[in-house]
Amino acid sequence: MISLRCIGPKRTILDYKRFQIQQLYVLIHLDSTNQVSTVFRKRKFRPIQPEFNAAQTVPKQARVVICGGGITGASVAYHLALNGWGQETLLIEQAETGGGSKWSDIGLAGRFEPTYNALKLAEYSIDLVKDLTEKGHSTGWKQVGSLSLARTFDRMTSYNRMKSQGSAWGIPCEIVTPEQCKELCPIMEVGDLAGGLWISADGICDPRLVCDTFINEAKRMGATVIEHCALKKVRQEENKVIRVETTSGNIDCEVFVNCSGFWAREVGTLSSPIVKIPLQPVEQHFLHTKPIEGLDSNTPFVRDCDGGVYFREKNGGIIAGGFEAEAKCAYEDGGVPLSQDERELLPNWDHFHPLLDELLLRVPNLKNAKLERLCNAPEAFSPDCNWILGESPEIQNYFISAGMKTMGVSGAGGMGKSLADLITKGYTELDLHKVDIKRFLGVHSNRKFLRDRAKEVPGKYFKINYPYHEFKTGRNLRMSPIFPALREAGAVFGQLMGYERPNYFEQKNKLDEHGIPRFRVAQTCTFGKPPWFDYVMAEYNACRERIGLADYSSFTKYDIKSKGREVVDLLQYLCSNDVDVPIGSIIHTGMQNDWGGYENDCSLVRITENHFMMIAPTVQQTRSMAWINKHILPGAGVNISDVTSMYTAICVLGPYSRILLSELTDTDLSQKNFPFFTYRELDVGLANGVRAMNITHTGELGYVLYIPNEFALHVYGRLVEAGQRYGIQHAGYYATRALRIEKFYAFWGQDLDTFTTPLECGRSWRVKFNKPIDFIGRKALEKQRKEGVHRMYVQLLLNDHDHEVDLWCWGGEPIYRNGAYCGMTTTTGYGFTLKKQVCLGFVRHIDENGHEKPVTNDYILSGHYEVEIAGIRYEARVNLHSPNLPTKFPDREREAYQATRDKPDQTDLLYYETKP
Repeated sequence: MISLRCIGPKRTILDYKRFQIQQLYVLIHLDSTNQVSTVFRKRKFRPIQPEFNAAQTVPKQARVVICGGGITGASVAYHLALNGWGQETLLIEQAETGGGSKWSDIGLAGRFEPTYNALKLAEYSIDLVKDLTEKGHSTGWKQVGSLSLARTFDRMTSYNRMKSQGSAWGIPCEIVTPEQCKELCPIMEVGDLAGGLWISADGICDPRLVCDTFINEAKRMGATVIEHCALKKVRQEENKVIRVETTSGNIDCEVFVNCSGFWAREVGTLSSPIVKIPLQPVEQHFLHTKPIEGLDSNTPFVRDCDGGVYFREKNGGIIAGGFEAEAKCAYEDGGVPLSQDERELLPNWDHFHPLLDELLLRVPNLKNAKLERLCNAPEAFSPDCNWILGESPEIQNYFISAGMKTMGVSGAGGMGKSLADLITKGYTELDLHKVDIKRFLGVHSNRKFLRDRAKEVPGKYFKINYPYHEFKTGRNLRMSPIFPALREAGAVFGQLMGYERPNYFEQKNKLDEHGIPRFRVAQTCTFGKPPWFDYVMAEYNACRERIGLADYSSFTKYDIKSKGREVVDLLQYLCSNDVDVPIGSIIHTGMQNDWGGYENDCSLVRITENHFMMIAPTVQQTRSMAWINKHILPGAGVNISDVTSMYTAICVLGPYSRILLSELTDTDLSQKNFPFFTYRELDVGLANGVRAMNITHTGELGYVLYIPNEFALHVYGRLVEAGQRYGIQHAGYYATRALRIEKFYAFWGQDLDTFTTPLECGRSWRVKFNKPIDFIGRKALEKQRKEGVHRMYVQLLLNDHDHEVDLWCWGGEPIYRNGAYCGMTTTTGYGFTLKKQVCLGFVRHIDENGHEKPVTNDYILSGHYEVEIAGIRYEARVNLHSPNLPTKFPDREREAYQATRDKPDQTDLLYYETKP
C-alpha cells in the first residue's frame, strides 16, 4: 500500500481561511501486476498488535498494576512510590510511555476549577510541577499567568464570582479592564471586551516532560514499567481483582488501575462484570504557527471564552484551539487506533472555520502568520464534562482515572495523589464525590447516548457557568409513567442521573405543530432573579397553604431483605441511627465512613421484621449500592434489589393533604393510627399495594406514595381529580427545594458530603452511640463529640438584599464573620415566607495564625456575618435552628402539627409556630 499526502503550497493562515484548503489522504492498492486496483479517499484503520520487547520480563506478581503510561498513569505510579509502594507497583503500556501527539500538548497548568475540591486537585498539580522543576527535573514550567477575557456583563459577573471564591481560597486573581488586558497581551484586539480575569500564578509546562519525570522518579523508587505490553483481561474472584492477563503473560495482583485514556471505556469491557466507564472521544483541533517575529515568550495563556477559543505562545509561535458549540465525535464505534500516526485524524478546516474566525477577531495579526499545521487530535470527555476518578462500582480494587478533557496536566498530579491515597490508605484528603465514577449509571456508558451527549459537552467548558445548568442532549431517557401527564400539565424538566423530573410548571401549555405538549428543558441563564420565579412562588404557596403534588420518582429506592436477622445486623453496622425499630416505622439515618462523614443519607422503612425499604437521594443510586455491597461478607444472606424503576413516587404535601388522601382510601389516616414517620400499605382509588410514608422531606404535612408502576397513572389521576376542590397544584423540584431551605434541611451532595459529620450539621441526636453494634464511624464521632466540631452548619438570612435587582446567591459564596473569611455557602434560595435570600453553609473558627479551633454555639451567635456575592458583601443574620414559619391550616389538622412537637427524635421536621 502506498500512502500519499497531497497538500497545497505553504500558505498563511488567511490563505487557508479564504480557500478552505483541506489535506487529502489517498490510499492506493496495487494488484499483482502493479496496476491500481482501488482508490480510497477515506482513511481506514485496522487494529495494530503491539510488539513486545522480549528483553523485558513481566513479573508474575505485583500488588498494583496500572494500565496506561500517559501523564495520569505515570502520576499514579509516582505517588504510589511516594507512599512506599514503589517495589509493588507495575505500570504496563501498550505502546510507549508519554505517548500522544506533540501537536496537542496545550500544557496549561491552571488552578481554577468550578468546585473547591477540584480546584485543590489542580492547585496540588501545579505546585508539584513547580517543586519538581526546582529540584532540577525537566518539566518545561514557566509562570506566564492566565488571562480569561469577557465580552458580556454576565461573563464579567461570573468572573467576579470566581474572584470572590479565589480570594477566599487564597488564589491570587484580579479583575482587569480591557486596557489592562492589552498591557498583559499586546497582540490582542480589545475593543469589544468588557474586561477579564487575571491569575498571575498560572503557567505552562510540557506534559511529555512532566510525564517522563513521573515515570523516571517512580522507577527510581522501585516501580516497574513495561512498554509494548497490552492488556487482555482483568480477572476477579468474589468481586475483587485477582489477576490481569497481558500479551506478555499473566500477573497476579490485588489492585488494578485503569488510566488508559482514550481506551478506558474499552479496557473496562475486558472484565466480567464489565466496568462501565462513560467516555467518548471528540475531535479537537490545534493550530500551530511558525515562529512570529517579536512575539514575547512570556505571553500569557489567553482564554476568549465568549469566542470559544484559547491561545498561548509556544516555541516562538502560537498554538491555539477551542471548543465549538457542537463537537464532532471521533471513533464512534470504538476501536481507537494504537499508533499515534493513525490516531491523528484529518484536519477539518470547515469544522474549525468558526473558531478560526474568532481567533482572527481576537488576534488580527495572526492572519499574516505562517501556518505550521492544523492538527486534529481527539480528546475524551465524560457526559458531564468533569473528570472521572475512583473505585468502580462493579469490581472492588478496580480504580479509574480518566476524562481529562484536554487539560490533563492541571489535574494529573492531584488525581494521581488521590488515587494513591485511596489505594494505600483507603481515603483521600478531599471529598471527591463530584468526580467519583459512581455518579454515573450504566446507561451513561451506552454508546449511542455518548455520541449524543458528546456533541454538547466540550462546548460547556467555556460557557458561562449559570446556575442549574441542564444538558439538552441525551434527554427523555428515564421517565416515570406519569411523565406524559406532567408534560401536559406544563412541566419544565430537569435531568438527574438520566431521570426526567419537573423543575417547575408553566400554567400555559405549549404545543408543537402536531398539537402535542412540547418537551421543555429548564434553563436559568441569569445570576439574578430567575425567569421561573413567579411559577415557583405559586407552587410554594400551594404546598404551604393548600396541596402540592410533586414527582419524587427519581429518588433511589432499594428493597433489602434476609431470611433471618442478617439484614438488621447489616444495617445496624452500616447506619449511625438505631434501625431496630417496630415494623412500620421510618428512620432517617446516615451511613458514615471511618472518619464519621456521610457516605449516604437515607430513610429506612421497616416493611416487615426482615425487610427494609431504603429511600436515598437520586445521585446515590450507584454509590449506595456499591457502599453496601462493599460491606457485605460473602454468604451473609442479605439480598439487595434496586427497585427505583419499579415504583412511581408521588408526594402529596400541604395542610389539606390528609383530608384529600382520606377520600381516596379506606385506611384510617388519623394521627393515632398513622402517625408521622410511619409506613402503611394502602389502597388508593382502585389500586392496591401502595406504600405510603407519612413524611415529605420538606417539613410540610403530607405523604409520599410509592405506587407500583402499573397503577401510577390511575392514582395520579384520582389525586388530581379529587384535589381540585382543595386547589391542588403541581410542584416542581425548585419549589420543594425552597421549602427545605427555609426549614434548614441539609441534603446529601449539596450540603453533606463524605467529610461532613452528623455532629457538624446538627444531627447528633440521630447518632445512637449506645447501640449494641459498633457501627462504622463510631470511634471518630465519639472523638469529635469529646473534642468539639471544627465547623458548624448554619442558616443565614440576607439583609438589605433586593431580590428584584441584586445578584442572587447560588451556592459557593464566601461567608465572612467580623470581616474575616470563615466558610462557604452550600445551598441557597429565596425564602418565600421569610421574604429574604436564605443561605445554608458551614462556618469555621480560624484564629489569627490560621489555626482551626472548635466551634461553639456562642461563637456562632456572637459574630457579625456577611455573604459576598460577586464582590459585594451583604449583611446576614445567622440562625442555628429553623425560624418560625407561621402558616394557616384546617382546624382538624392543628392537632397533627402539634403532635410533631412531642417526639422530635422520630421526625426530620423542624417545627414551626402554628398560628391560625
